[in-house]
Amino acid sequence: MVPNAHYSIWLDGKLELVVDPYQILERFLWRKNATFAISKHYRRFDVFVEAEANKAAGKYENASIDFQIEFYKNEGLTPYTEAKLPLISDVPEGCVIVREHVPISDLFTCLWFNEVDRFTSRDQISFSTVRDKLLSRVDFHFLMFLDCERRNFVVQKYHRDILERLVAPVAIALSPPPPLETLPEKVARRGPGRRGRDRRPGSRRHRKVVAGGRDINMEANYTVLFV
Repeated sequence: MVPNAHYSIWLDGKLELVVDPYQILERFLWRKNATFAISKHYRRFDVFVEAEANKAAGKYENASIDFQIEFYKNEGLTPYTEAKLPLISDVPEGCVIVREHVPISDLFTCLWFNEVDRFTSRDQISFSTVRDKLLSRVDFHFLMFLDCERRNFVVQKYHRDILERLVAPVAIALSPPPPLETLPEKVARRGPGRRGRDRRPGSRRHRKVVAGGRDINMEANYTVLFV
């Protein structure tokens, strides 16, 4: 990507760098006279244990992992012991890689990821086989630092898809407020208005009905509506 770069610091997408990059180069490359630096796994240091953990977690097809381990055993892979010191682990935490762009570190990176393409994408399984073969043939200035040192210059972040789910709007159902109590309003509906100019206010209107020769006086009715 940047062919003229002399150094590079590779970080996993879920990590954020929080210190000056020159401090990292000075701490892990220049002070140690190394050309390639990577952090060890925070828990496991044996490839066989790492392979079983990957199978248990369903990280890759079990048959493919078994085939890769069996192939490396035939190539000379053995469990990690103190006999490998000063190498402190066979399993890296590949989320941080610090390297100087010289032919030997470029060769190691190329060979390592060829194994990832050749077998499984679990780069922790193929790492030690490539490293040990290269160290047995050339003077490879290699450094593996502790995971706690890595935590001093990077902080854990979420992947973008997780962040998008975290910030997604949440629908909140709100119940409508209770109806306001209103006092009933009395509406009076009067009958037909007064007719004639001589009718006095407040006088009752009488209706004369003739039925069978008898006079019957009937008072008007009022309808009351409550709203």
